[in-house]
Amino acid sequence: MTNEFAQADLNSILEDFADQMRTITRLQQQRAALTASATVRGKRVTVTVNAEGTVIETRFRSGIEDLDYPEIAKAVTEAAQQAAAEVARLSAELMAPVSQNRKRLPKLTDLIPGMPDLSSELVAPPPPVISTAPPGSAERVAGQQNSGESGVSPRGGAIDSGW
Repeated sequence: MTNEFAQADLNSILEDFADQMRTITRLQQQRAALTASATVRGKRVTVTVNAEGTVIETRFRSGIEDLDYPEIAKAVTEAAQQAAAEVARLSAELMAPVSQNRKRLPKLTDLIPGMPDLSSELVAPPPPVISTAPPGSAERVAGQQNSGESGVSPRGGAIDSGW
């Protein structure tokens, strides 16, 4: 391979990389603006979350007085979980082109002769499933016993379990 040809390949790779970075920046900005809402209990409870799944608005509609406090609490939790799942889906859908573009870029082993392929060793293990069970539930207690957790909330706080 001539030096001129290698330089052209390198320039093409660098141009593809710069395009990829511009795409990532644009998609990150679009992702930051994402929100999702979920409405439950006969349209009486609506929760909206931002791109991180953080609740940014909770609305109660007429008829909310027909629900008791535990029903309202459960409805808010349910709506927040649904909205967070939807914003995660939208985020993954938005960022899909990045994964597709990454697959078409050359690997280091393609660029550096003799470079060992470490891709199988660099694969991150799948993350554990994160529970949506409330504190003190059987699922949480079992998970804490299995992992050796103390069950004490690291942030502390006040809980009114009278709801």
